[in-house]
Amino acid sequence: MKNQQIMENNKKSVVLTMTGTAIMILLTVTKAVPSSNIASYSVFVGIAFFFITEAVSKTPNAESGLRFHTIVEDIKKPHVIAWALLPGVSGIATLVVGNLIFSGAFAAHVIGRTSSILSFDKTVLLIGQVIIAAFGEEIAYRGFFLGKSIKILPFWFCAVVSSLTFAAGHIAAGNTGVVLYDVVTVFIDSLIFSVIYHKSGNCVISTFSHILGNAISLVAVFLFF
Repeated sequence: MKNQQIMENNKKSVVLTMTGTAIMILLTVTKAVPSSNIASYSVFVGIAFFFITEAVSKTPNAESGLRFHTIVEDIKKPHVIAWALLPGVSGIATLVVGNLIFSGAFAAHVIGRTSSILSFDKTVLLIGQVIIAAFGEEIAYRGFFLGKSIKILPFWFCAVVSSLTFAAGHIAAGNTGVVLYDVVTVFIDSLIFSVIYHKSGNCVISTFSHILGNAISLVAVFLFF
């Protein structure tokens, strides 16, 4: 009876995972319509489906993709720290290369596409917004989209699809070359976050890395670009 209940819960989890990821992809695809502004809701969908899926499947705390009580143990897992520090390095490299290719146009584009959700003139509020935005994206795209889909499909397939969706969600109007460069670098960072999640099993760790990468990039933009 217990095994039957577990199988039933797993089936429900699969259906929820397929449904949630499909909705996230469809919402992101609306980026193709210039007048549409609903793509950002994919994050809220991912967060909602993460908690619904965990509740339906009765995921034990020790196996949850969102764990605060195992942060120390998870960050000590092999190579996790090295991968977690990588987005900070890639953020600087992205800005340097982008500045060499597009001069100040790339930094201006990044500020432009984030100005609607970040208060650059209020430091304390900006810090809170960076933390909340990164945490929400990690729960949605690593905790749910990647974390639940790798229970059904191979890791790298899920990492690529989730990262393509994540990167597409960052598309903003601008010079074609600048936009393409921006999306490609976001895709690469997303793959890094995916590896961090896969190695740690905890989107809190990928959130720390995400926040670090964003913070270093923002400071670099204002100081040097």
